[in-house]
Amino acid sequence: MTEERLIISRKTNNKFFLMIAVGVILLIAGIIFMAAGGGADHGEGHGEAAAAGHEAASWTKRLFVNLWLNNVYFTGIALIGTFFVAVQYVSYAGWSVLVNRVALALSYFLPIGGVVMLLVFLFGGHDIFHWTHDYLYDLNDERYDPIIAGKSPYLNTAFFLIRMVLYFALWIWFSMWLRKESMNEDLNGSTNYYHKSIRISAVFLVIFGITSSTAAWDWVLSIDTHWFSTMFGWYVFASWWVSGLAAITLTVIILKQNGYLKMVNANHLHDLGKFVFAFSIFWTYIWFSQFLLYWYANMPEEAIYFIERLGGNGGHYKWIFFFNLIINFVLPFLVLMTRDSKRQMIMLKIVMIAILIGHWFDFYLMMMPGTLRTDAGIGFIEIGTALIFLGVFLLAFTKGLSKASLVPVNHPFLEESVHHHV
Repeated sequence: MTEERLIISRKTNNKFFLMIAVGVILLIAGIIFMAAGGGADHGEGHGEAAAAGHEAASWTKRLFVNLWLNNVYFTGIALIGTFFVAVQYVSYAGWSVLVNRVALALSYFLPIGGVVMLLVFLFGGHDIFHWTHDYLYDLNDERYDPIIAGKSPYLNTAFFLIRMVLYFALWIWFSMWLRKESMNEDLNGSTNYYHKSIRISAVFLVIFGITSSTAAWDWVLSIDTHWFSTMFGWYVFASWWVSGLAAITLTVIILKQNGYLKMVNANHLHDLGKFVFAFSIFWTYIWFSQFLLYWYANMPEEAIYFIERLGGNGGHYKWIFFFNLIINFVLPFLVLMTRDSKRQMIMLKIVMIAILIGHWFDFYLMMMPGTLRTDAGIGFIEIGTALIFLGVFLLAFTKGLSKASLVPVNHPFLEESVHHHV
């Protein structure tokens, strides 16, 4: 088999830089609007905040929360790239060989995500996480919180930072290790690299199983410190997983449309479409289970999480709550149900873009009610921050794609993947 090298043109890179520039302009505009008006840009949320009797969030708080939201979302997609490849190795899958390099390249964003995560927490941790305030642990302070104080052995700044650094160190190391073995296989052609990759993947999956859940508790669940869910790790994983699958599928389609991945056929797209279809249902199952259990178990004190997103905060998030379910479940379920739709690039493309937007909103709904309350909105700050992150992510991702052949030329299951048929 011959190599397929992706060449990123200057024009393509300029598009990504333009995306970042537009994002910066929108972000600055949003900050100016907020600084001038003392509330959310476009005037959104400020009146509600005053009516609710709490001080409107500052532009710095809104900025830090948006940086955190986007970084958690894109870091998850980058991590899923390595997870996807590891699953293929340990399951001895042959069909996916032609798309594995696309998944591996997603992890090029992880070092950037790690640095941003650390900086945002160090400078904006108080704005995002209520539990970082010292007075909550002081028995002599009237603001002392016994529930949060009880969680202090786990939820404390030093241990939180240690865990964060450990997560990224492990994820980046295993991602680089798998890429290195895959590159060596291209150069030397021995099956030893394949068998070694299986062993690396098996260890990574155990580490991923633990760290993906604890990272979800740390970075998302601890925003709502009083609330807990035994299913939350699964819920965040499901959202990351579907988003990662959508990113892989969308990239494969775009590369195919631009003359790359010539050996990828409708059967590969069909399998990717089945993955997205199945795990959109899995995400919904976790979503519904988490939602239903509080009612079924008659635990009203735990229902506060959903009350804040449905009826609380003046119904501020109600539309996102239902939009979330429609775009992340109803749309992929109805569109991808037929065999033909999973084999047509245009249909897949539409659904994958919708899912990527939808799961961004999923993370938005996880984080905003516990941080910005009624001051959250979809304004210049939100759109600008998302565009900056998307541009940076695409620069890192495409760099990863261009670093090696898109086709792993000496993979032992390459022939099986080329002749894959379902």
